[in-house]
Amino acid sequence: MQLTGAQIVLECLKEQKVDTVFGYPGGTILNIYDELYKQHDDFLHIRTSHEQGAAHAADGYARSTGKVGVCMATSGPGSTNLVTGIATAYMDSVPMVAITCNVNLPLLGKDSFQEVDIAGITMPITKHGYIVKDVKDLAPTIRKAFKIARTGRPGPVLVDITKDVTAKTCDYRKETIADEKPEKKYTSDDINAAIKMIKASKKPFIYVGGGAVISGASAELKKFAELVDSPVCDTLMGKGAFDGTDKKYTGMIGMHGTKTSNFGVSECDLLITLGARFSDRVTGNTKTFASKAKILQIDIDAAEINKNVRANFSIVGDLKMVLADINKKLEKADKLDHSEWLKKIYENKKKYPLSYETDKLTCPYIIEELDKLTDGKAIISTDVGQHQMWAAQYYKFRYPRTFLTSGGLGTMGYGLGACIGAKAGNKDKLCVNIAGDGCFRMNMNELATASKYNLPIIEIVINNNVLGMVRQWQTLFYEQHYSETIFEDKVDYCKVAEGLGCMAIKVTKKSEVSAALKKAIKANCPVVIDCHIEEDDKVFPMVPAGASISEAFDAGDLKNKK
Repeated sequence: MQLTGAQIVLECLKEQKVDTVFGYPGGTILNIYDELYKQHDDFLHIRTSHEQGAAHAADGYARSTGKVGVCMATSGPGSTNLVTGIATAYMDSVPMVAITCNVNLPLLGKDSFQEVDIAGITMPITKHGYIVKDVKDLAPTIRKAFKIARTGRPGPVLVDITKDVTAKTCDYRKETIADEKPEKKYTSDDINAAIKMIKASKKPFIYVGGGAVISGASAELKKFAELVDSPVCDTLMGKGAFDGTDKKYTGMIGMHGTKTSNFGVSECDLLITLGARFSDRVTGNTKTFASKAKILQIDIDAAEINKNVRANFSIVGDLKMVLADINKKLEKADKLDHSEWLKKIYENKKKYPLSYETDKLTCPYIIEELDKLTDGKAIISTDVGQHQMWAAQYYKFRYPRTFLTSGGLGTMGYGLGACIGAKAGNKDKLCVNIAGDGCFRMNMNELATASKYNLPIIEIVINNNVLGMVRQWQTLFYEQHYSETIFEDKVDYCKVAEGLGCMAIKVTKKSEVSAALKKAIKANCPVVIDCHIEEDDKVFPMVPAGASISEAFDAGDLKNKK
């Protein structure tokens, strides 16, 4: 049948079973929005307050559902406003398709009104980018974009379409999108070699990254940890892949990881790396990282093997599939027993617990109360900074796809948009964003989006009136030179929230936290909880940048040093 380019875009979205789109209209994309008007029953379209919010919402939708997130924007500033969200998705391997429209084909390359080369701008931060100049290429390009976004190591793909293509017509034939199984590139010899390393180990340690969440490998990971009889740590992106309440779980690894994880990895003789990329925030000094261990690395992306840390052996493949194959053979082998090693790890868990001051209102206390009230079943998004680390440390993530945070790019202003996207994709789940006051300022305009669509999300603002993480570094490493990190203004976040159509609750004491959270959970509307904490609360443990993770220190260590 003959369809316009705009109609083809929406038909292709239906092929991909897209039900939700986040975006903002403008001149060059008007033909697509005109079709959305006609087909509004087929899609939930959420118009965000800013295009960056649309990109973060598509990201949060994708991370929480496992589906491809979709965002749309017009040319020029509309498309460039997506860039931060696209880069955020790229760094954390999030499947997303960003659809933008550009000026008419004859105007390309002539500095026309609101013309930018968005495909060129986003080339380094997408898996692939297209510019469609012929309507006949439109459907095949969109189908390829979705396939690229979701297969292998996922990531964002940009499809830029000239406006005249959205108006022209061509023949369209619907296609059924088949489920794709991961390609198996490894051999039984690879599996046997990995098992040989595992059996030879006396002190194994499992290090889990975001790949375990993306591949849906939680069940296989749990069984693997039991068969190997090994402690398990995770990265920021790996949260929820392994149950945070499991006895074998030792907490996060890295700059703000637990001493148990950091010291354990420094002492182990085999580091089993599952879907993790050895980020500098995890490894610290790579020359001393896991220096006593052989390293077994399993990852779907061959480019990550030996990139930051050299592995003794590696398997390239989908983690869920690889672990299933390893588990089958380990189940038939003699039972592995690392009870002596685990005994030492459990002793360290008792010796080095996470701790915070209990005589005042703190972020860790708020997060622990939230964990109790939600039984770890909420979807938690965060922005970036101290509150992000406290959330990772004190909320016991029991399930995958329940922690949404900007890991690789560290994007302030990410969380609220991501929370909106998560709620749009998970209407039956409680969705909570935890933000510092500095991050909240970045994109707090998206509260208007939440109230417009009556999305009952909870926004917890950890309000210390400073840029907390930057101030922490200034305190520890910059002689307390608090350059531009203190707000000292008259912003009232409760009034802002109410002005944008949300309920607002102010919390200044520990005794108010539980009641505020219960009230917010029961409210059938978006709620902002403005929590006032002291400006000099710090995140511990901490590893100085570039130091060995075995040098992790906490408040007690600082006090003893002084």
